[in-house]
Amino acid sequence: MRRTLPLLKYVLAGMFIMLGSHGFAQSADLVEARILASDKDYDKAIEMYQGIYERTPDSVYTEYLGMLTDAKKYKLAEKLVESRMSELPNDPLLHIDMGSVYTKEKKDKKAKEQYDMIIQMINGDDNVTQRVVKAFSEIGMYDYAIQAYEKATQLLGNPYVYYAQTAKLYAKSGHLDKAIDALLGANPGQFVNVETAKALLLEIIGSDSVKLEQTEKVLIKRINELPDNSYYAEILTWIYTQQNDWDGALLQIEALDARNQEDGRRLVDFARVAANAHQYETAGKAYNEVIAKGSGQPYYATAKSEQVAVALAQLKNKVDFKPADVAGMVQLYDSLLAEFPKFYSSPVLGDYAMVEAQYGNDVPRAIELLQNGIDQPATPKKQADLFKLQMGDYYLLIGKIWDASLMYSQVDKDFRQDEMGEDARFRNAKLAYYRGDFDWAQRQLSILKASTSDLIANDALYLSVLITENVEDSNFVPLQRYAYADLLLFQNRDKEAEALLDSINQAFPKHPLNDDIIMQRAKIALKHHEYDKALGYLKTIYEKYSQDVLGDDAVFMMAEIYQDDLHKPDEAKHYYEQLIIDYPGSTYVQTARQRLADLNKTPTP
Repeated sequence: MRRTLPLLKYVLAGMFIMLGSHGFAQSADLVEARILASDKDYDKAIEMYQGIYERTPDSVYTEYLGMLTDAKKYKLAEKLVESRMSELPNDPLLHIDMGSVYTKEKKDKKAKEQYDMIIQMINGDDNVTQRVVKAFSEIGMYDYAIQAYEKATQLLGNPYVYYAQTAKLYAKSGHLDKAIDALLGANPGQFVNVETAKALLLEIIGSDSVKLEQTEKVLIKRINELPDNSYYAEILTWIYTQQNDWDGALLQIEALDARNQEDGRRLVDFARVAANAHQYETAGKAYNEVIAKGSGQPYYATAKSEQVAVALAQLKNKVDFKPADVAGMVQLYDSLLAEFPKFYSSPVLGDYAMVEAQYGNDVPRAIELLQNGIDQPATPKKQADLFKLQMGDYYLLIGKIWDASLMYSQVDKDFRQDEMGEDARFRNAKLAYYRGDFDWAQRQLSILKASTSDLIANDALYLSVLITENVEDSNFVPLQRYAYADLLLFQNRDKEAEALLDSINQAFPKHPLNDDIIMQRAKIALKHHEYDKALGYLKTIYEKYSQDVLGDDAVFMMAEIYQDDLHKPDEAKHYYEQLIIDYPGSTYVQTARQRLADLNKTPTP
C-alpha cells in the first residue's frame, strides 16, 4: 500500500491550483498520515497527525486519538485528551474520551473516576444529556448512559421524561426485566398510552417467545397489585395475541369490558382484531359474549351482523366445507333477517344470496332473495342495482343468458355515467364474448378501455387483446371453444371446461391461445386449493411466455400464492421483486412495491 503514496501525491499536486497552498498542504498531510497509520508506521503517522493537530485541532482530534489508541500509545493519548481539556474545560465528552483511554489501559479505577465526573456534570440541559448518552452508548457503556438519564430525570423532577429511552438502554444492556419495569412504570394511561407502549415493547422484545413470557409475568404481577388499572390488562391482552394465545386474550378482554362497564364495546373491537388475524373461532366467541348480554344492549345488533360476516369469512377459508357448514350459515342469515328485516336492504342480503348460489348450489333461492331485496321500499337505488348485477351473474350460472343481459342492461341504463354502469356494460360485453359474438363485444370493449375504473379498463383491455390476437385467418373455432370453456368455469362446471380446453390443445397445438389455456388451468387449480399445481402452470407461463400479455399476471399470482396461501414470505418477496424488475410498466408494480415493503417490515417467523 505504501507504493501508492508517490502516485497519490502527483494526483494531489494537480489540485494545487484549485486549492490554496495551506489547504493543499493540509489535505496532502492528512492523506499521508492516514496511509502511514494504515501501514502501521505509527511513529511517522504520529508525527504527521501532531503537526496537523497543532495547526487545526478541531479537524483531526477524534481521528488522531483513535489512531493513538489503535497504536496502544496510551500515554500520548492521555496527553492529547489533557491538552484538549485545557482548551475546552466544560466539554463533558472529553472525560468520556479520557475514561475510554483508561479503560483500554485497564486502569478501571481511573476510568470510573472520569465517568462518574461526567455524570456529575449533567445539569438538566437536554442537549447535554443527549450528547453524553450518545457518547456512552457508542462505546457500549450503557449503564452510564442510563445513569445520565436518571440524573437528568432527577433534576427535571419528571420521572417519565426519559422512560422510553431508558427502557431501550436497559434492553440493549441485557436487563430485560428493568427495561419492562421502566416502560410499564411510566404512569400508565397518563404519560404513555397503550399503543405507544405496544410499539416500544415490540421494538424491545420483538417476537422472542422467552422475552414475551417474561413480559407476561411482569404484567400479571402488576395486574394483581393494581387490579383496577386497565392499562396493564390491555397490554397483557396484546402480549397474548403476540403469543398466539387468543383464548387468554379473550379472557382479559371479557374482564376489562365487565370491569369498565363497556356493554360489549371492547369485545366487539377485539372480535374485529381476531377476525382480521383469521382467528375466526375466537372472534365468534367474542361476538357471542356480546349477544349474550341481551338485545337491549347497544352493541347487540352490531355483534349479530358481524358474527355472520365472520362465519362467512370462515366458510370461504375452508378448503373442504361440508353441507352442514352451509346449512349453519343459512340458519345464521335467516335468524339475522328475521330479527332485523332492515338487512334485506343491505349488502348482507347479497352475501346471503352468494352463500346460497356458490356454496349451497341453490341458484333459484339466491335469485329469489335478491329480488326480495330489490322490491324492498327501503333499499337504496344503488344497492338495488348491485343486487341486479349479482342476479345477472346467477342467471348466467343457470344458463339464462338473456335474463342476465336484461339485468345488466337495466343497471347500465340507471347508471349510464357511473362506474357501476361501466361494470354492467363490461358484463354484457363478456356475455357477447361467451356467445361468440366477438365483433359486438369488441365494439363495447373499445369504449370500456377508457373507463375511469382501472379494474374495468384493464379487464376490457385484456379481453379485447384476447379476441384480437386469437382469431387466425377468420378461424373463430378455437376462440369460440375457449370462450365457452370460460363460461363453463363461471358456471362452476370445471370438468367440462377442462375437457374443452384439452380439445383446443389437441386440435390446434400451436395456437396462440396456449398461454391463456395454461392460465385458465392455473386458476382452476387455485380454485381447488391445489397450490403446487397452480404454481407449476404459472411458472410455465413465466418461463415460456414471459414477453406475452400474461407474463406479469403469472409472476404477481405466484407472489400472492406464496404470501397469502402458502405463507412463505421469502418466496413472495422474490416474485414481487421479479415483477418490479422484469415488468416496470405493469399495473401490478405499485401493489407489488407496497406488499414488498410490508413483508420487509414483518419479522420472518
